[in-house]
Amino acid sequence: MLRLTCLFLIFELALADRIAAGAESAEVNLDYVAQRALERAQKPFHSPRADLPKVLRQDNLDYDKYREIRFRRDHALWTEDDLPFRIEFFHPGYIYQEPIRVNEFTASHVQPIRFVQEFFDYGKLDIANQIPSKTGYAGFRILYPLNQTNQLDELGAFLGASYFRLLGKDQRYGLSARGLALNCGESDRPEEFPIFTDWWLGKPQPGDASLTLFAILDSVSCTGAYEFHIYPGETTLVDIDAVIYLREQKEILAVKTNAEPVKTICLAPLTSMFWFGKNSERKFDDYRSEVHDSDGLLVKMGSGETLWRPLDNPSVMRHQIFYAPNIKGFGLLQRERSFEAYQDSFNFYHLEPSVWVEPHGTNWNNGDLHLVELSTDYEGLDNIVAFWDPKNKPPPLQPFRFSYTLRWQSRDADIKLSENRVVSTRIGLDLEQNCADCRQIVIDFTGPKLDAIPENAPENEWPQAIANCSTNAVILNDQIAPNPDLKTWRVILKMQTKPGNVDPVDLRCTLQKGTNILSETWTYQWSPP
Repeated sequence: MLRLTCLFLIFELALADRIAAGAESAEVNLDYVAQRALERAQKPFHSPRADLPKVLRQDNLDYDKYREIRFRRDHALWTEDDLPFRIEFFHPGYIYQEPIRVNEFTASHVQPIRFVQEFFDYGKLDIANQIPSKTGYAGFRILYPLNQTNQLDELGAFLGASYFRLLGKDQRYGLSARGLALNCGESDRPEEFPIFTDWWLGKPQPGDASLTLFAILDSVSCTGAYEFHIYPGETTLVDIDAVIYLREQKEILAVKTNAEPVKTICLAPLTSMFWFGKNSERKFDDYRSEVHDSDGLLVKMGSGETLWRPLDNPSVMRHQIFYAPNIKGFGLLQRERSFEAYQDSFNFYHLEPSVWVEPHGTNWNNGDLHLVELSTDYEGLDNIVAFWDPKNKPPPLQPFRFSYTLRWQSRDADIKLSENRVVSTRIGLDLEQNCADCRQIVIDFTGPKLDAIPENAPENEWPQAIANCSTNAVILNDQIAPNPDLKTWRVILKMQTKPGNVDPVDLRCTLQKGTNILSETWTYQWSPP
């Protein structure tokens, strides 16, 4: 027994030595990481994909084989110290072709966390001895007692390019955030997907209720340094401070010939899925009435106006741009929170979070909010992207700093963002008009301002629907009436496109009483079939 104990201790010490070899004295902060990002920006991009062993590449490791590999939970980082946060690592390989380098830091020291094969159970695969220790991980997940004080739950994961997902209490995974995107939705140049290549994980103290992370972001056209402060709770908050550096054109051309300059710098990008919902005119052969991770884009403009844009799954890509200087916030929301709407016992769409972006600082002064909707025929594809693009792009190698807060929230927090809100949108052919280009659009509004109007109020005290559309269509008629079944006010718009029109039609509708605005502004982009 003594001999087994000694062997176990020797193994643990050897393992610790492999994990933490090379500790050094350092104060890790955003400036520390930004200096390394700037140094990297002065050289051509080197993809971590080139460092992946052949045995882990997609032609050798398919989906089923990759699923054989599991992290051993008893080896999670900070388990021995019994800290409130734990880190589990994802194995590289299959579609995760870009290994990351991971470091742990304290107030005074930093040390690398090297790849350790003993952290993983390889099942039936016979590949463990073919993976060098310098390989790196694919990403990591964060554990925390989010839902119960005596049980570790998955709080979030950082995996693939610059994607990450987090959870608030009692939520299920849905949409993703990204550190950065470049040229998203542009038809004249391909999108560029920057990746988080290096991480510094701040070792928490006993009793800590927040976690600090730093990362280097890298791509052909830019590098960046990111600081994350994660605060778990009913709504999980993430404060993000970042600085990015565009590479000079000569460094870009050294990697990619005939590369176009960066057209859009996509700050705080959110990525989601919308297959079909109440407003969908494209129907699919599915038992469920709605399938989506998010059903709308909410925007708080600098002017004080609040926009609600229902999402759609168009037959071709749509890219809508809103001029949004001094933007106060935006997010992809899941407003439909009823299980009955989805009837899905396997994918808990009604429990998925909304994500709200709250900008900070002056670099959000002048720019555009973008919404990109891609066409999809199934729910496995993220086809929705929302982001903010600054008008003034930084010169190469000059720091561009920005900060914002992400809120991963549920229904109650969503309502606080916009109490006088749209609750549903429905669209279909207007049979009364007897024309293929005529549509009937039904919008339900609710909220305290509308609830203040008595149910038996005479018609002259009803709110007005202020509706308009772009010049390639006309609003033939608009009606408003109380909807006692849903306790809403229902607007019915009848719209007809102009002869020969093939372009999307922009529509808007707001409820007013006199000069008082009673609702957010419903806005939509309808495309001819």
